[in-house]
Amino acid sequence: MNPDTPLQLLGGLTAREFLRDYWQKKPLLVRQAFPDFESPIDADELAGLALEEEVESRLVIEHGERPWELRRGPFDDDTFSTLPERDWTLLVQAVDQFVPEVGELLESFRFLPSWRIDDVMISFAAPGGSVGPHFDNYDVFLLQGQGKRNWKIGQMCDSDSPLIEHADLRILADFEQTDEWTLEPGDMLYLPPRLAHYGVAEDDCLTYSVGFRAPSAAEVLTHFTDFLSQFLPDEERYTDADAQPVSDPHQIQRDALDRLKGLLAEHMSDERLLLTWFGQFMTEPRYPELVAGEALSEEDLIDSLEQGAILIRNPSARLAWSEVDDNVLLFASGQSRLLPGELRDLLKLICAADALHVENLAPWLGDENGLTLICELVKQGSLGFANE
Repeated sequence: MNPDTPLQLLGGLTAREFLRDYWQKKPLLVRQAFPDFESPIDADELAGLALEEEVESRLVIEHGERPWELRRGPFDDDTFSTLPERDWTLLVQAVDQFVPEVGELLESFRFLPSWRIDDVMISFAAPGGSVGPHFDNYDVFLLQGQGKRNWKIGQMCDSDSPLIEHADLRILADFEQTDEWTLEPGDMLYLPPRLAHYGVAEDDCLTYSVGFRAPSAAEVLTHFTDFLSQFLPDEERYTDADAQPVSDPHQIQRDALDRLKGLLAEHMSDERLLLTWFGQFMTEPRYPELVAGEALSEEDLIDSLEQGAILIRNPSARLAWSEVDDNVLLFASGQSRLLPGELRDLLKLICAADALHVENLAPWLGDENGLTLICELVKQGSLGFANE
């Protein structure tokens, strides 16, 4: 994608202009970002997904058994038949992993790194339905799929922003409105992290939320150090072979802190390990249980492809790649593999192609490393046969 091509999705801005002026800085309203948009899923189908065990869903009822009552799915048919006529919202996570037509919407956002995209959440709201004024710690694009929703934009927030007392929802106690828009089907609103917003359905409406992965500093430190510790022997410890006599044995001297910082820096600055951890962490699937493969030999793989079989990416899988010196690293659903640099184009194909078949895989089916990689991805479950 040319970063200097004007995009309807961004209201005529180029990707470069959007990233420079709006991304993580200020909101952007785009009328008819998706012209004549027709939602590939309706309210009944969304409710049907919320009945499934493997689908993450929630109901927020503003005037339920208690104010802003939260219920977690999976639900049953009786749940929806007993809901009030207004002031409630059904939210279903990762619909892109269960409805291919919803997943196709993400192709419009490829001016951003695919490994940053989290999922497409879809909400259905009855008239007056809302989840209250709140803020998110990640970027989000809000696409109106059906009906009308009024959005009020407020102040920038942080962890000190006061919230109402609620066990499950983070609803702002104070909301300082700055802007207000009503979105109709095809309209889209981009919101940067920490910006307060308050959406209320004017009628029965569907809203698509394209959210992004943004690990917190606490997550990075916790998960990376856990990963790093796997490679450190127990005998590698704090040492002070150059210690000097101390005047006060109870005082922790500055030189001890310097040694400790040196011990941490030696390992925390290992870029190869940091990249490996980051790629694995950012490609961890939301639902690992849905990434399951099958036993397959390389001979069976070639036979299947030659007979016309097509491989596609598992909708629940996540793929990314990077370069390390003359080699390449493939990250697939939380795992990584170091490969020879000559497989770079194969990795690009695996990550980007809609379908893999004997024609576009031909250059690598005779390569031992390439064939092994494709076979391993099928066994792992990141790739699967289209007819299964």
